[in-house]
Amino acid sequence: MEKDFEKLRQKMVKEQLIKRGIEDEAVLKAFRKVAREKFMLEKNREYAYQDGAQSIDAGQTISQPYIVALMLQSLGLNEGARVLEVGTGSGYAAALLAEIAKKVYTIERIEELALKASKVLEKLNYHNVEVKVGDGSLGWEENAPYDAILVSAAAPYVPEKLIEQLTVKGRLIIPIGKRNGIQQLKLITKKYRNKIKEENLEYVRFVPLLGEDSWR
Repeated sequence: MEKDFEKLRQKMVKEQLIKRGIEDEAVLKAFRKVAREKFMLEKNREYAYQDGAQSIDAGQTISQPYIVALMLQSLGLNEGARVLEVGTGSGYAAALLAEIAKKVYTIERIEELALKASKVLEKLNYHNVEVKVGDGSLGWEENAPYDAILVSAAAPYVPEKLIEQLTVKGRLIIPIGKRNGIQQLKLITKKYRNKIKEENLEYVRFVPLLGEDSWR
């Protein structure tokens, strides 16, 4: 079965990522390596490389591979980057980030998910990832500033604390829009003194970001 997963992973990279314009070699290398099935519910592992989101614990989801790849490519990460992920979920995106960046800090509101993701990441030897239970809408101030922030849940607007915790020229990617509807994936680049440049990417559908500076 492991051999089958390996073949499916390589096929996913070719057919779901490269064909849709993902060309960042570091991102493609990470997707070729990270075993998505390890982050999924055992009963759903056979669907690990299907082109779509899948359910995980606590009513949350593991995002469609293409959307995660688009988010990572848009952040323009290098091997020295320090990254904050908001919404650890299964830990899959954190593992991909850990393959590309120097250090990954990931914060999750639901303790059950944070603990499970932490165990999987540790088992897979991702020692450059730190997991915390907390309110992601407020970021993780102790370790700021970050070169990039990836938000894996949808907010009604861009939380101010996240912009504050970016380095100058740092990038933030976040879905903005309705709580239970279609959202716009936005790429935010910090210029200076919290001035930002905003770009619209794809339309997406993410679970809501709950927190003090987001959906209550």
